[in-house]
Amino acid sequence: MKKYLLILIFGVGMIQVSHSNPLRNLVSALGPAKQYSNCDYITLFDSTKVKMQESGLSYYLEHRLIKILTPAGAKHFNVFKYDYDPLSAMAEIQKVVIFYKNGGERELNLKDEIDYPAPAGTILWGARHKMTELGRLEAGDAFEVIVFKKGFTYALLDQQNEDEKYVPPMRGNFYDIVPFWSDVPILSKVYQVTIPNSKTVNYQVYNGKLSFKKLNGKENTVYTFSASDIKPFVAETGMVALSDVAPKLLISTSPDWQAKSRWFYKVNEDYGSFKSTPEIDDKVREILKGAVSELDSVSRLTHWVADELRYLGLSMGKGEGFTLHQGKMDFLDRCGVCKDKAGMLVTMLRSAGFEAYPSMTMAGSRIDRVVADQFNHSVTVVKLSDGKLHLLDPTWVPFVRELWSSAEQQQNYLPGIPEGSDLLESPISSPKNHYVKINAVSALDKSGTLKGEISVTAEGQSDASLRRMFTGSFKANWKSNLENELLKICPQAKITKSSYGDDPYKYMSGPINLSLSYEIPDYATVTDRQIIFTPIAASGIFSGAMRHLMADLKPESRSYSFRDACSRSVEISDKTTLPGSFQISWNPSAEKVAGSGASFESSFTIVGNQLSLSEKAEFNKRIYAPEDWPSYRKAAKMQKEISQNPFILTLK
Repeated sequence: MKKYLLILIFGVGMIQVSHSNPLRNLVSALGPAKQYSNCDYITLFDSTKVKMQESGLSYYLEHRLIKILTPAGAKHFNVFKYDYDPLSAMAEIQKVVIFYKNGGERELNLKDEIDYPAPAGTILWGARHKMTELGRLEAGDAFEVIVFKKGFTYALLDQQNEDEKYVPPMRGNFYDIVPFWSDVPILSKVYQVTIPNSKTVNYQVYNGKLSFKKLNGKENTVYTFSASDIKPFVAETGMVALSDVAPKLLISTSPDWQAKSRWFYKVNEDYGSFKSTPEIDDKVREILKGAVSELDSVSRLTHWVADELRYLGLSMGKGEGFTLHQGKMDFLDRCGVCKDKAGMLVTMLRSAGFEAYPSMTMAGSRIDRVVADQFNHSVTVVKLSDGKLHLLDPTWVPFVRELWSSAEQQQNYLPGIPEGSDLLESPISSPKNHYVKINAVSALDKSGTLKGEISVTAEGQSDASLRRMFTGSFKANWKSNLENELLKICPQAKITKSSYGDDPYKYMSGPINLSLSYEIPDYATVTDRQIIFTPIAASGIFSGAMRHLMADLKPESRSYSFRDACSRSVEISDKTTLPGSFQISWNPSAEKVAGSGASFESSFTIVGNQLSLSEKAEFNKRIYAPEDWPSYRKAAKMQKEISQNPFILTLK
């Protein structure tokens, strides 16, 4: 009972419980409450205790008490699951006790626990689930679960004994990333870690405040962080990752990013990750035959690795985690995940005489200053004749004209270089690097039939978005995929000619060029004196290259940063010959926008019997601050206004 009382003292805060049966009384203390009426269950306490050893090996004891509030919550917890990776962690469900609302209790027989492979897609690294059946629960029931774990979240190279494989890669160091947010209410959450006094500890609480206690001992220091009454985090559509804006704790004994960078360099050099072979050298010479510059050479090698190594993660034994597999294995297998592609590119660049290194990054969220291992992706850096390191990402650029995907701009990264590096950030890519240009020339007759041609060209990430209708599908579907871009706008269209130019797989020969010739019966409403229609180029066609048109534009303001797929520019031009002399009597809103997030301008004129429309927009980056929202929102709304509201033309 004393063990429970200790955890409850840390984990429950102001809730009063008796000493006779603290868990049962805690469950009973929470009766029906209006503030939880929309919740299926609630976590009464969530307590984690960690003990770090000198080697970095850490032991975790996780203790939770959860109360069911609705039948949906009961269904959610008909089983309890715990995720772990056996290559780097051992997990054991030590105790599960169910507290029934009628006063009964049942401790589960954990011999019935099931340990099975976790569901997986393209990464098959052997992650597993432990699962135990809780049986039928009802609203008002609760359960307590205690889980013991040792280890970390990445695998090592060598294993001298059973516990050695659970020592973190950067031996002698500890880190943890502790979310203090939740999608269900938590009455109390406590994280306590005991660290040897020989270690230097750095910690930071982000996006909120936590209660903190520090207890100094002769050999160890105990750090305790806690929070009470954690409410479900209310997210905004399209916002940045929760870890960027919600409360969290980062704690680490690693000294600085430079040390991490030097370690990452050394662990891969010591393993020989980038040693070439005669077969690799021969392939490099073949790829570079005819190359005219260093950038041409780098481009050829980057795109060969991007296109020729299939993305597939298999458990390959030694070399998982921070250590990249050796080049000879990646070259033979022709498949792997991001680190295999990055390592293969480093190997080939070095074979070609370039100075190249692997780099760690975090796709989708920020990396903070505390040196916790906030990485989920591996890329490559190469030093060119300008003396600067240049980013390359063979994982994200298959059939993309870029060498570094601008869908990763404003992203933190850490290169593994011999002299060490601080945390860096990828630069913003100019919107003009990712243009989409749509041009239409049409003629409208008195019956409302529109005939003409529409063409589109694009570059950078906009090129990639459009090119994916070909490189992402069977060749037999290419023609129909292109024609469907118009048919989605005008199902009655008759397409007389379509063209996607050169082979879409020959993406390095130039930006994509697409065209459609069409006849669209009943496109416009035409009377004796009026025409009502939307110029075809402004109708939202090829919207796949314009992610901003899919954004939720209802909120007038934002509390958190938000993101788009990439920076981009849009240029739309439409010239429609009319069946007579008309003037514009009504047109969609055409306000000019200029701001930190985006800009927009448009014009509509009739000269003779030709209606000319022009739109220009720029969306300036990928990650936006809340103060960028007004201009971003308004620019996107102006373009949507024109696509959704037809012009009214009146006969002169």
